[in-house]
Amino acid sequence: MMTPENLVRLLAEPSRMRVLAAIALGANTPSDIAEPSGLSAKDASKAAQRLQDHDLIVAGDDGLRVDYERLRNLSREIADSSRPEGGEPTESALLPFVQGGRLTTVPAQQRRRYVVLEHIVARSFEPGVAYEERVVNDKLREWCEGGEVDHVAIRRYLIDMGLLTRGGGVYRVKGEPAPEPGVAERFVRAVGLE
Repeated sequence: MMTPENLVRLLAEPSRMRVLAAIALGANTPSDIAEPSGLSAKDASKAAQRLQDHDLIVAGDDGLRVDYERLRNLSREIADSSRPEGGEPTESALLPFVQGGRLTTVPAQQRRRYVVLEHIVARSFEPGVAYEERVVNDKLREWCEGGEVDHVAIRRYLIDMGLLTRGGGVYRVKGEPAPEPGVAERFVRAVGLE
């Protein structure tokens, strides 16, 4: 099985990385690989064979090609392995987004953003507790201090992604229903003063 460590070891050898790059750029025969990789034909062939043994490149009718599907699957496996089932994400899954207990930036990829924001919720909010907006802002401001991220944007992400719910003027951890509005709140909504 290809582990993250094995993949790094495989590609840490400069000749293999050069061969992979040459193939990715269109070289598709051992003789075509040698020149752009800067290797002898023998060394290029040896490196290509090693990459083929691990299914990173495959031989087809049109010659050698990078198996991008295999690389995507390995990437997913690595991402999944960084988060134990049912547990907290590992430190590597949070880097470079969370450093020293601070949110430095928000991941662009939705899945990673969810993991990072879920971490913040788990560290900042208790299930079963109702939080006023001021308290939520204070807690999120602590995470955003010194970073490039605005606590109001993070609060919006937490609501949009369903990690926090908002209702009746309070915030709660996901999965907890907001209390039903009281008579006064229903009246304010009914007359459009909300």
